[in-house]
Amino acid sequence: MSEKKYIRIGLIGTGLMGRIHTNGYKRLADFFPEYEHRPVLQAACSRRKEKVEAFAEQWGYKSVETDWRKLLERDDIDAVDICTPNDMHAEIAIAAAKAGKMILCEKPLARTVEEAKKMVDAIEEAGVQNTVWYNYRRIPAVTLAKQIVASGKLGKIFHYRANFLQDWTISPDLPQGGDALWRLDAEAAGSGVTGDLLAHCVDTAMWINGGIKDVSAMTETFIKERVHQGTGEKKEVTIDDACIFHCHFDNGSLGLFEATRYARGHKALYTFEINGEHASIRWDLHDLTRLEYFDHDDEGQVRGWRSIHVTDGDHPYMDRWWIPGTSIGYEHSFIHQVADFFKSLDEGTECHPTFKDAFETQKVCEAVINSANEKAWKDTGVEWTEK
Repeated sequence: MSEKKYIRIGLIGTGLMGRIHTNGYKRLADFFPEYEHRPVLQAACSRRKEKVEAFAEQWGYKSVETDWRKLLERDDIDAVDICTPNDMHAEIAIAAAKAGKMILCEKPLARTVEEAKKMVDAIEEAGVQNTVWYNYRRIPAVTLAKQIVASGKLGKIFHYRANFLQDWTISPDLPQGGDALWRLDAEAAGSGVTGDLLAHCVDTAMWINGGIKDVSAMTETFIKERVHQGTGEKKEVTIDDACIFHCHFDNGSLGLFEATRYARGHKALYTFEINGEHASIRWDLHDLTRLEYFDHDDEGQVRGWRSIHVTDGDHPYMDRWWIPGTSIGYEHSFIHQVADFFKSLDEGTECHPTFKDAFETQKVCEAVINSANEKAWKDTGVEWTEK
């Protein structure tokens, strides 16, 4: 058995994503025991001492910090995991790169293309390993969809459509900004559903179907003013509550995307469908272990949509889990991303999506916002290669 190489993790941000990422680190050795590189939960960082100490005790971190700058100064930290609000991503990532740390950053990469470019430049100058947590790529059914499209089974792609629907911000009494609600504050988040939800859809779409050339979008902010938790003052809401855009892909197919937090009855409905000349596929997060498949080459009497239960050992990632026919969940996509990151360390390869990949997604998101604001088609400037 090869000698293990331990990577000491410094986690910055102890909210929801901090918990989810930590769960991924803790399960790696159990289900991917052959990997030479292993994570060590070295330090957790959050501004409030009581909160971070409680988090560290619960999840097994060896130490705590309340200042992320001090965390980066430590010689016993090899990799930094950024789980903060979006407005902190760039500053932390650039400083971490200069300190020679590996970096795992929550999505979206940044608030703007300008911020994201600085992050990519810092990473490339430092030459440190990096990845961005676009976890939906690692759901086995989504990975299988990627493989099917890459195989050519669908033939020429005509359409890619996706939506991500939620309903949690409908109440006008919900404040903007502050703890847990920074996603409603444009200064912290950069955008609303575009950066929060559509960024996932765009990353998956370009990973499966190639680059997006141009976009035409519209957005809406349904509640125009909200009280800010930090100041107690009523302020204008400047995020997008809903967004719809259509686009051209580099391969000539058309795209249609929708995201909203105002779809009553939907907590996290993420779906996509791809239509090709020979076949179609579709996927639904609410039934995440299934991939729907239609093949026009089937005999006419039995031609129709079939449901593939993506739980067999020859399906992506599933040989690591349970017996065929039994499901895994949302959290496993993060375990898979941790596994792919540590596998990349073993192999000396990149772990996609890298900062550079996520920069291309950032370009699309910014083009979407600009298109909606200016009521005009916008080129994205995306330079996409097979990942």
